[in-house]
Parts: sequence; structure tokens; C-alpha cells
Amino acid sequence: MNEELDAYAARGARALVLLHETHLRQCLSVWKQAKATGLKLPPTDAEPYRSLDHLLQHILEAAKRYMVTMCHLLDLPDPEVDPVPELAVVAAKADIYTEHLLERWRLPLAAVPDDRLEPPPELYVPGMPYWIDAMLEHAVMHPIRHEFQLKELLRQQAET
Repeated sequence: MNEELDAYAARGARALVLLHETHLRQCLSVWKQAKATGLKLPPTDAEPYRSLDHLLQHILEAAKRYMVTMCHLLDLPDPEVDPVPELAVVAAKADIYTEHLLERWRLPLAAVPDDRLEPPPELYVPGMPYWIDAMLEHAVMHPIRHEFQLKELLRQQAET
């Protein structure tokens, strides 16, 4: 896996792609633990939190959307990430879909140099010099945040 990422022009982007892969896998692992224990999410009107399956679908959709959006903004070819599985089968297809998703994440940004990761002048916001870097960082943090939430709920469940 890492060998195919060795030729990245922007080493920071490479690092974030690898971190995204690591943390998406960890999040899926914790999600599986939550599912196995029958964890119920707190009641909310927020669609992604209606159930564990909704949350998984949200996490996978976000990961897909980050890469599709980055490719679009950089005028790169569509990474051709398959649609996220429907809610009724998302749990059953999570492992296979995650592998597909991560495979589609590995190479689109490989040839992009550091200077293209910064916003074009018309999109630059003073004090916010990052653009694609910021999207990559958010893509890494997204599964970390949900993993943390699930671990907290599992901890609370274990204490009751």
C-alpha cells in the first residue's frame, strides 16, 4: 500500500492520505464494536445519527465526497468512487466498500505539487492559506471525531 504512494509530489498530501486511511479503518473497527454491542445512539433529529447504519453511511459518504470535491477543485479526473451502499446493506458491504473507497483515495492527488494545494488567488482568504490541505485535514479528522463519539458512547454504555 505505502509503496504505491511513494511517488507523491506533495509529501504532506501523501501523509494525510495515509492518515485518512488509517483513521477510516479504525473508525470502522469501532463502529463494528458498537454494532456488536447493540449500542443505541442518543435521540436526535440529525439524519446521520438516526442509527448506527445511518452513521456509517454518513462516514463513508463524507470520505467519498472529500476526494470527489478535491478532484473537481483541482480539475483532476473524477476518482470514480462507487456510490455508498444503501442503508439496508451498508453494514454488510462496509468492508468491501471501504477497501474500494480507500483504493480510489490513494492516487488522484499523487502528481499534484504543493503549490496547487494552496487556494487560487480568487479563493484566498487572508489568514487561511490552506485549501486542499485543509480539506485533507478535515477528511482525516472526520472519522476520528466519529470514532471518539462512538468510544465515548461505548464507555457510557459499559458504565451503566
